[in-house]
Amino acid sequence: MALVSNDPSSRPSSPPEAWAPLVHLARRARRPLDRFLQIEAASGIVLLLLAAVAMAWANSPWAASYFRLWETPLGVHLGGAAFERPLAWFVNDGLMAIFFFVVGLEIRREVHQGELSEWRRAALPAAAALGGMVAPALIYLAIAGAPSTRSGWGVPMATDIAFAVGVLTLLGRRVPSALRVLLLALAVIDDLGAIVVIALFYSAGISLSGLLVVALGLGLLFAMRALGVRQKLLYVVPGVVVWAGVYAAGIHPTIAGVLIGLLTPVRAWLGPAGFADTVRAELDQLSEVPSGALTTHGLVETLNHVDDARREAISPASSLIETLHPWVAFVIMPLFALANAGVSLHGLSLDRGNAAVALGAAVGLVVGKPVGVLIACAIALRLRVATLPRGLTARHLVTLGVVAGVGFTMALFIAQLAFRDAAMLSAAKLGVLLASAIAGVLGLALGRGLLRETEHPGAAESADEAESSTEL
Repeated sequence: MALVSNDPSSRPSSPPEAWAPLVHLARRARRPLDRFLQIEAASGIVLLLLAAVAMAWANSPWAASYFRLWETPLGVHLGGAAFERPLAWFVNDGLMAIFFFVVGLEIRREVHQGELSEWRRAALPAAAALGGMVAPALIYLAIAGAPSTRSGWGVPMATDIAFAVGVLTLLGRRVPSALRVLLLALAVIDDLGAIVVIALFYSAGISLSGLLVVALGLGLLFAMRALGVRQKLLYVVPGVVVWAGVYAAGIHPTIAGVLIGLLTPVRAWLGPAGFADTVRAELDQLSEVPSGALTTHGLVETLNHVDDARREAISPASSLIETLHPWVAFVIMPLFALANAGVSLHGLSLDRGNAAVALGAAVGLVVGKPVGVLIACAIALRLRVATLPRGLTARHLVTLGVVAGVGFTMALFIAQLAFRDAAMLSAAKLGVLLASAIAGVLGLALGRGLLRETEHPGAAESADEAESSTEL
């Protein structure tokens, strides 16, 4: 017997007790937002908008309110104990730990089953990422290698994936899918390199007591996994313990997010087939229940079984990425941009040291990234340790290198760690913002000039196949 009608026309158009006209109005108002969020470059557009708001606010007559907002103290007081930090700290050290957690999840998934799961596929993006980190750092040190400014060498090393993918998306049919995949793999490895740099060079002295807390949190995490605990929310407890231990140890607390992400399981328990079998069995049992004999308790039990199967149909890592990615892309990263892109130009002193910081960061991103990516790719291809993906040519790699020079989020984050002096930090941020804008515009111009537009996504690969062996 059919317990639920499959005919959509037989279902109410709005939930019970809801006012239908208001529901329809809300749905119509939400449609433009839904369409916008489906655009691949949407997160980059939101980032750009919030960065522009921050710059305008920090240079407006209300600039004092901008800086006062992020210095607002927040905290918890329990008796004589207190934990209080400015609002900017909660964004940069708290919320950004979730961003790094998602980065760790993506790295773990790529290593398990993605572009980094086979060394032949990973060799080219790994070489490109390495060259794209080393060359900008060397260029920065050549320009700003004085003892007072050299700490910023890590600023121009990282690519901003949201902006970079946004630039490629704006190029439309000129970008074959292989180039997009190569950029994503490069960005993942690039993020991993930035994480290593932060952990090794931009953390305070290591405290043994903090490491013991980290070990306690990790032990709790492994114990919960061994006991078969599958509810993801329960893992927040060991995650918070690890975060607190990393912070107490003197390592930047965002590293805790990466660590937990890398330890998240990437294999599903049931998988799609197991999910389908479970749901089919539950539906078969429901169909055998006489009409009117199905109790609320029995239905809830069935729904719980289906919900468990749904949860285990994909791996915890994939599930968390799908759940957290919209929050990271449209809330956390834009908040970070709003908190950190506000560089006041009033009274900004670009003396010799500050000018060197801004110039080193800008040239490192705009020039160092493409030079490093192209040289590293040329070496890897000539030594035959890597192969050029089918459909790609040297022209695609040039575009890739230039677009990789967009280094917004991670570059600003490392700048926060590299400079304690406010003037130097502002100069570094200014260099990053200018470089990212130049790299984005240059990437669009070169993409339109170098890459041919195709009729369909796969056509670019077949059209350029004859040139895919081009040597750099």
